[in-house]
This record gives sequence, C-alpha cells and structure tokens, in this order.
Amino acid sequence: MMEDRRPVIETPHSLSLEDRRRLLVSGVTDVESFNEQEVIMGTSLGLLAVRGEDLHMEKLSVDSGDVVVTGNIDAMEYEESPVKNEGFFARLFR
Repeated sequence: MMEDRRPVIETPHSLSLEDRRRLLVSGVTDVESFNEQEVIMGTSLGLLAVRGEDLHMEKLSVDSGDVVVTGNIDAMEYEESPVKNEGFFARLFR
C-alpha cells in the first residue's frame, strides 16, 4: 500500500487587534467555547484563548476560518503546546 506523502497545507493564521475592542482572527478551525468573558478557539497554530469583558462573536465563518470578536479585550493566549486530535473533555481533565 502506498502512503500519500503530500505535505499538509494548513490554513494561514493571523491576528489583528484594533483598539483592544475588535479582534480579527484567521485560520480558525473551530470554536471550543465562548461567553462574555472568554472565547476559546482552535487555530491552525494551536488553541487560542481570548479574555476580556462583554465579548461577542461578531462574525464566524466556518468556510473561510475567519472570526471577529468585539468587546473589551484584555488578553490573548495560546496553549503552550498545540495538541492535535484531542477533544474538549481531554483538554479539560488534564
């Protein structure tokens, strides 16, 4: 059986923060959870947590991988080491 050895091309990932009130994120693969204090999303470069107050997802495009978060953005943090193919509950109970 032949193995497919084509390189995996991941979605380009970028962040753009405007006045700590509007965050544009590309390369989003899924949104794990969101509420008014925190949005957790999977990106092509790992899990990204956005924290703040009065957070809202203004745009979510699954097709293009674009997300726009508005509100008072205090912090953006990537998980230390991105883990592929691990579900929400596996990360929750580490």
